[in-house]
Amino acid sequence: MGSRRSFLRSWSSPLSLFVVVVALAASSADGFKAPRVPCYFIFGDSLYDSGNNNNLNTSVKVNYSPYGIDFPAGPTGRFSNGRTAADIIGETLGFKDFIPPFASNPDDRQILVGVNYASGSAGILVESGKQGGDNVDLNKQLRNHKVTVSRIVKKLGSKKAAFEHLGQCLYICNMGNNDYINNYILPQSTAIRSQYNPAQFAALLIARYSAQINVSPLYESLL
Repeated sequence: MGSRRSFLRSWSSPLSLFVVVVALAASSADGFKAPRVPCYFIFGDSLYDSGNNNNLNTSVKVNYSPYGIDFPAGPTGRFSNGRTAADIIGETLGFKDFIPPFASNPDDRQILVGVNYASGSAGILVESGKQGGDNVDLNKQLRNHKVTVSRIVKKLGSKKAAFEHLGQCLYICNMGNNDYINNYILPQSTAIRSQYNPAQFAALLIARYSAQINVSPLYESLL
């Protein structure tokens, strides 16, 4: 039980998650065959999105050329000419395949390895980035992960088995850019700037983000 509680506490610390991600990304792929972690879950915005915006009602989608000109599968919805930072981290960890986007309806085998929930223009706040159309904000991404967790419980046959599996996974999240560039500093966002000065808005984001990435209630339900 001690190790389980430790796992839950580590999830609620943004700093510890950041340190783990940087340490793993900086290490070299030195010939190991099996991934260094069994599963990898990705949350974030356009820096990590691998296709979750493709079928949304939004202008913020990039499933066309010249995006993807250096990616093996061509334009997939990645906001890049090639791989994203999340892809590179996955390769460094030893994953043979790229982690599939949630919108692609990954099968039971794939979700045990990981899911990418990231969405271009998404933010910590629900309203961020919506001027371009729909996106999958962080709250929705977490709800989508809850769906995945339920499927993993069913696949593995018990909550205990799911907890043990998920406790070995790597989770990364890149979020917050759009809360500024596609919300707070927009010329038309006078209402939110009148409600929060820059320091207050930063504090709001920190408080909201800290609450969102504390997944203890979700994983404690598996105990």
